[in-house]
Amino acid sequence: MQDTKRDGAFHRGGLALAGDGKGQGHVGGKVKEEREKICCVCPDIKWLRDECVVEHGEDASTKWINAHKQCLRAEGFNA
Repeated sequence: MQDTKRDGAFHRGGLALAGDGKGQGHVGGKVKEEREKICCVCPDIKWLRDECVVEHGEDASTKWINAHKQCLRAEGFNA
């Protein structure tokens, strides 16, 4: 489906999509930045989790796996 721009808004299949097409949307009259990707949040804990899994296996790394999930949830992701 192709996006077309009319009247300052993007339209897809008859639905208007608020935003400028550059990863920003309008919420309550304010421009809201698109949230960070899940792969880019909590990099320190992610690194510790990955290192632990590589060195000790998944079963021994539950502390870091759970810490990473908790960090992702705190950032608004459903992990």
